[in-house]
Amino acid sequence: MALAIFDLDNTLLRGDSDYLWGMYLIDKGVVDQESHQRENERFYQEYLNGQMDIMAFLRFQLAPLARIPMPELLQMREEYLENYIKPIITEQAQELVEKHRLQNDTLLIISATNDFVTRPIADLFAIDQLIATNAELIDNQYTGAVSGVPSYQEGKVLRVNDWLKKTGNTLKGSWFYSDSHNDLPLLQIVDHPVAVNPDPQLAKYAKQAGWQVLTLADPG
Repeated sequence: MALAIFDLDNTLLRGDSDYLWGMYLIDKGVVDQESHQRENERFYQEYLNGQMDIMAFLRFQLAPLARIPMPELLQMREEYLENYIKPIITEQAQELVEKHRLQNDTLLIISATNDFVTRPIADLFAIDQLIATNAELIDNQYTGAVSGVPSYQEGKVLRVNDWLKKTGNTLKGSWFYSDSHNDLPLLQIVDHPVAVNPDPQLAKYAKQAGWQVLTLADPG
């Protein structure tokens, strides 16, 4: 039994849940369309280029959570999952997860996206273990701040190592599936790194390193 770690955005999902949450907020009229879309696009491009200021992005992305009462947030999230997330979950992604489940591997999703967005997505894959950026929650209301270390770039390694200590798991025989060069720090320490629909930087690195490259089809 080994540890199988899955990145979420553009890996198990054929899209980016963080970006799509922003688009959902725009479509619902919760945020100003022009300014929010401009910032959403800017941060997304910085992420693709590996130059994103994670704390600045999280201040931007978590701010709406602090303005909306929890009951309304939960209703919005259900609509978001139905209309934005379920359509970008492919059969191939589900089959990949099930392959490791049938091997009795320990399944873990790791994502830089906040836990409010990612927890129910992990549930859609029936994966209990999730490492995500934790949005601070006080008295059942989000504050707009981050709790702990964001699971981004080297932060993913720190969070995984902390999880390993707490759970007694190890990286012996471990797998990590990711699309992004931002995940190279974690890809480099597992036994079986797999580039999934990799971005150009990761595709180049994976080829040079002799890593497995996996292509998952788009929905439909």
